[in-house]
Amino acid sequence: MNLPDLSHLAQPGTTIAVRATPKAARNAIVLRDGAIRVNVTVAPEGGKANAAVQKLLAKAMGVPKSRLRLIRGETARDKVFSVD
Repeated sequence: MNLPDLSHLAQPGTTIAVRATPKAARNAIVLRDGAIRVNVTVAPEGGKANAAVQKLLAKAMGVPKSRLRLIRGETARDKVFSVD
C-alpha cells in the first residue's frame, strides 16, 4: 500500500481535516484538491473506523498514532485531528 507523504503535517498543534470513508474496498489515503480523504475497510462500529483512520493517518505522517487526537467528528464522516 502506497501512502502519500504527509510528514509536513506532523508539527505539534497542527489540525488536520479529513473525510473518512468506512467499508471501502481497500485502505488508502487520497489527496484531491487539497482535501485529505481516508478510506478504511472496517465498519463504523464502536469507534473501529476512527481508530483505523487514526492509524493510517499517523503512518502517512510518520508519527506514533498516540500523537494524533480526534477533536471533532467522532460519529461524522468529516473529522478533525490534532497533532500533540
